[in-house]
Amino acid sequence: MEEKSKKLPRTISIFMLLMINVAAVGSVKNWPLTAEYGFSSLFYLLLAGVIFLIPVSLIAAELATGWPKAGGIFVWVKEAFGHRVGFLAVWVLWIENVFWYPTVLSFIAGTMAYLFDPKLAENPFYMVGVVIAIFWAMTFINFTGMRTSGWISTIGAFCGTYLPALIIVGLGILWLVEGREIHITFTLSSFFPRMTHPKDLAIFTGILLTLGGMEMAAVHANDVKHPKRDYPKAILLSVITILGLSALGVLAIAMVVPQQEISLAAGTLQAFTTFMEAYNLKSLIPVMAFLVMIGAMGTMSTWLVGPTKGLLAAAMSGDLPPALRKVNRRGMPVNLLLLQAGIVTLFSFLFILLPSVNSVYWISTVLAANLYLVMYILMFAAAIKLRYKRPEVERAYRIPGGNFGMWLVAGVGLLGAILTFLFGFLPPEQIQTGNELAYSLFLILGVLLGCLAPSMILWFKKPAWSV
Repeated sequence: MEEKSKKLPRTISIFMLLMINVAAVGSVKNWPLTAEYGFSSLFYLLLAGVIFLIPVSLIAAELATGWPKAGGIFVWVKEAFGHRVGFLAVWVLWIENVFWYPTVLSFIAGTMAYLFDPKLAENPFYMVGVVIAIFWAMTFINFTGMRTSGWISTIGAFCGTYLPALIIVGLGILWLVEGREIHITFTLSSFFPRMTHPKDLAIFTGILLTLGGMEMAAVHANDVKHPKRDYPKAILLSVITILGLSALGVLAIAMVVPQQEISLAAGTLQAFTTFMEAYNLKSLIPVMAFLVMIGAMGTMSTWLVGPTKGLLAAAMSGDLPPALRKVNRRGMPVNLLLLQAGIVTLFSFLFILLPSVNSVYWISTVLAANLYLVMYILMFAAAIKLRYKRPEVERAYRIPGGNFGMWLVAGVGLLGAILTFLFGFLPPEQIQTGNELAYSLFLILGVLLGCLAPSMILWFKKPAWSV
């Protein structure tokens, strides 16, 4: 009883949680991918919000407030389905980030090219060199501790997300008001996408990945002043803000950059360059490139450590060799970070092996997305299971409507995640990916290896690994 009386006061307001969520999920880096759909990108963003963003946010809040221990998804899924499945969940969260890093790194490299020569953004050797150099530099910077990582994330969120987003959106609105030439049509028929073939939904997998991450912010649900009343309000405002800002930014890019010319790694700068050249402000292009680059580094800094610390929780429970439990004096899992950097380095050579930078960006995106969706499927299923298995556990935030409410929210998320997972194996028509059979087989093999790896590790587990 005495311990309960010493609980820390709840200090996070609705506005503060809104800012945390927007910083975690909203990013101008994601806009070029969605812009591939033109005006119908609005339809897909709304669909993603209903079947993914809202369910993830609400489910993660209930799980985070019921099981607020370090480890996040590892603890939640382990409580529902046991240790082995919990390890699978945290493993796919970690490994999908390893495959996702080349996308954000290629975005940084493509943006950096605008400081020197925009043509470098399509040079595979330039991309490989910059990607590897930046990732190792960020890895060593994160050795200095969470304080440094936090500062990078905070500065990056403000300078590289909010400012560029507002500038791009403002310029897009001005462009439209002035009646300048645009490359999309604003009609009801163009709002609803063509769905005559499953391939038409392939890019939707990537769109869901761009909206992933709200479960990371859910750890703050316990700190909201009135969680039952204010958390749903914060989530609603977050969803409206993220989708609204994304929609305006995506349309700004789609209006001024023809669909077939959109670079997934540098599309934001393509649009900004068009705007600046039209308004005789070319001198601001390097400034914008620098801001966007800082924002992407801030995003990567946040994600570089978070999933690794989740995997550290599994290592501490004896699921990985003792060497991977090593932390430095600042509490950073140095060997796990080094292992991560090594895998990213090897994976980055796809920039040389595949036909274009866009194809590498997309394959990295969809492989990461499908593995991430495996984690979300487990999370949705765990939330339902825990309502029946552990009903006595107090949750500061609980999805309203009893078990029916849980089935409705988690069921929508579960169905959406499964269907999107299946669409992800189909090559999109908008992006060159090379041989279609090889593309699908590569993704299937990647997902299988990613999901089977935890079982293989536990198969070879030795008694000495146990703490």
